[in-house]
Amino acid sequence: QVRLVESGGGPVQSGGSLRLLCEASGDVFCIWAMSWYRQAPGQEREWVAQVQGDGSSNYADSVKGRFIVSRDKAKNTLTLQMSSLKPEDAAVYYCNSVNWCGDPLVWGQGTMVTVSS
Repeated sequence: QVRLVESGGGPVQSGGSLRLLCEASGDVFCIWAMSWYRQAPGQEREWVAQVQGDGSSNYADSVKGRFIVSRDKAKNTLTLQMSSLKPEDAAVYYCNSVNWCGDPLVWGQGTMVTVSS
């Protein structure tokens, strides 16, 4: 079973930067792709960015040019470097993995990001 733990959230001022980390453990060899999602209060969870199995990355339009996602397979981590943060980026950020063995979809517990204007 894959397990995911996010960290790095916290308060930041508008225009600031923050780096989120997702650490995978357990059956990490099962992981194919990893993604970041976020959910603001009263809103649906939305996809933010993904690193696919071939190493390619994709971004939601709302974060393109401001966020950078990267995966370190040797360290079993997924990182989200967030810059030029806006109040609308405030949310709980979740990491997930799409796996080719075991549980096909695993979520972390989330880390909260607050952005003050």
